Amino acid sequence: MAQILEQVRNEILLAIKNDELVLPTLPEVALRVRDVAMDPEATMDQLAKVIGNDPSLSARVIKVANSPIMRASRKIEDLQMALSRLGMDYTCNIATGLAMEQMFQATSDMVDKRLRQIWNRSAEVAGIAHVLCRHYTNLRPDQATLAGLVHQIGALPILTYAENHSALLKDAITLDTVIEKLGPAIGNRILATWDFPEEIRRIPSEHLDFTCQKPVVDYADVVTVAVLQSYAGTNHPLAKIDFHKVTAFARLGLDPDMQFAEGEDLSEDMAMAMELLK
Repeated sequence: MAQILEQVRNEILLAIKNDELVLPTLPEVALRVRDVAMDPEATMDQLAKVIGNDPSLSARVIKVANSPIMRASRKIEDLQMALSRLGMDYTCNIATGLAMEQMFQATSDMVDKRLRQIWNRSAEVAGIAHVLCRHYTNLRPDQATLAGLVHQIGALPILTYAENHSALLKDAITLDTVIEKLGPAIGNRILATWDFPEEIRRIPSEHLDFTCQKPVVDYADVVTVAVLQSYAGTNHPLAKIDFHKVTAFARLGLDPDMQFAEGEDLSEDMAMAMELLK
């Protein structure tokens, strides 16, 4: 297994270096949204124009603004009202995350199925991260949502590689190992290429560092706990992690023994947050 892993690793890195395996790029609408949001002179009208050119994205942004999780009583009827409620930064991160879903598709049925599984898991983690962030930190829930959505982004080029290497694609155990071992570093590289905020760029690798020591809670901590909650009660190896050894719980002020979704009655909020991303 180690020999195969090293061979695949070298081939993937060489393919990326030689532009034979291109790192995924953000969808065009996500790039335009980010350009507007990063412009200090930009207006809500400009952002509305960009999002409004994508009817599907517009509808989903309005859905987010109308979600009970936003705790608003007045129903949003149009995109302008939605942007006014959400604000520039929140809209940018949520729209970027929603637009990313189109990246998780492939021509091969086998790869497409895997990508959909990864997206669904990422959406679940993002929803949990949003609620954890809102209730247990002073960090931004929209940023935590985006962090959850990109925590497995490194799997995309690996599956693209596997699509052209049928032996690897048919060997599920080896493919899972390759994604587990190589995905985090490749994910960090993708997010750096996308020029994501510094606190998000290393989410793919940092959320798996269960014993790291740092002075304050960050988005990696939120994603760590969200991932562990997502796998709780399953047969996945992460479901067997001893929470008492995971330092992120303490930084969030969570008791590792407590089923926090039940203890704080957050399960409904988590379900609503996850539904927004589907």
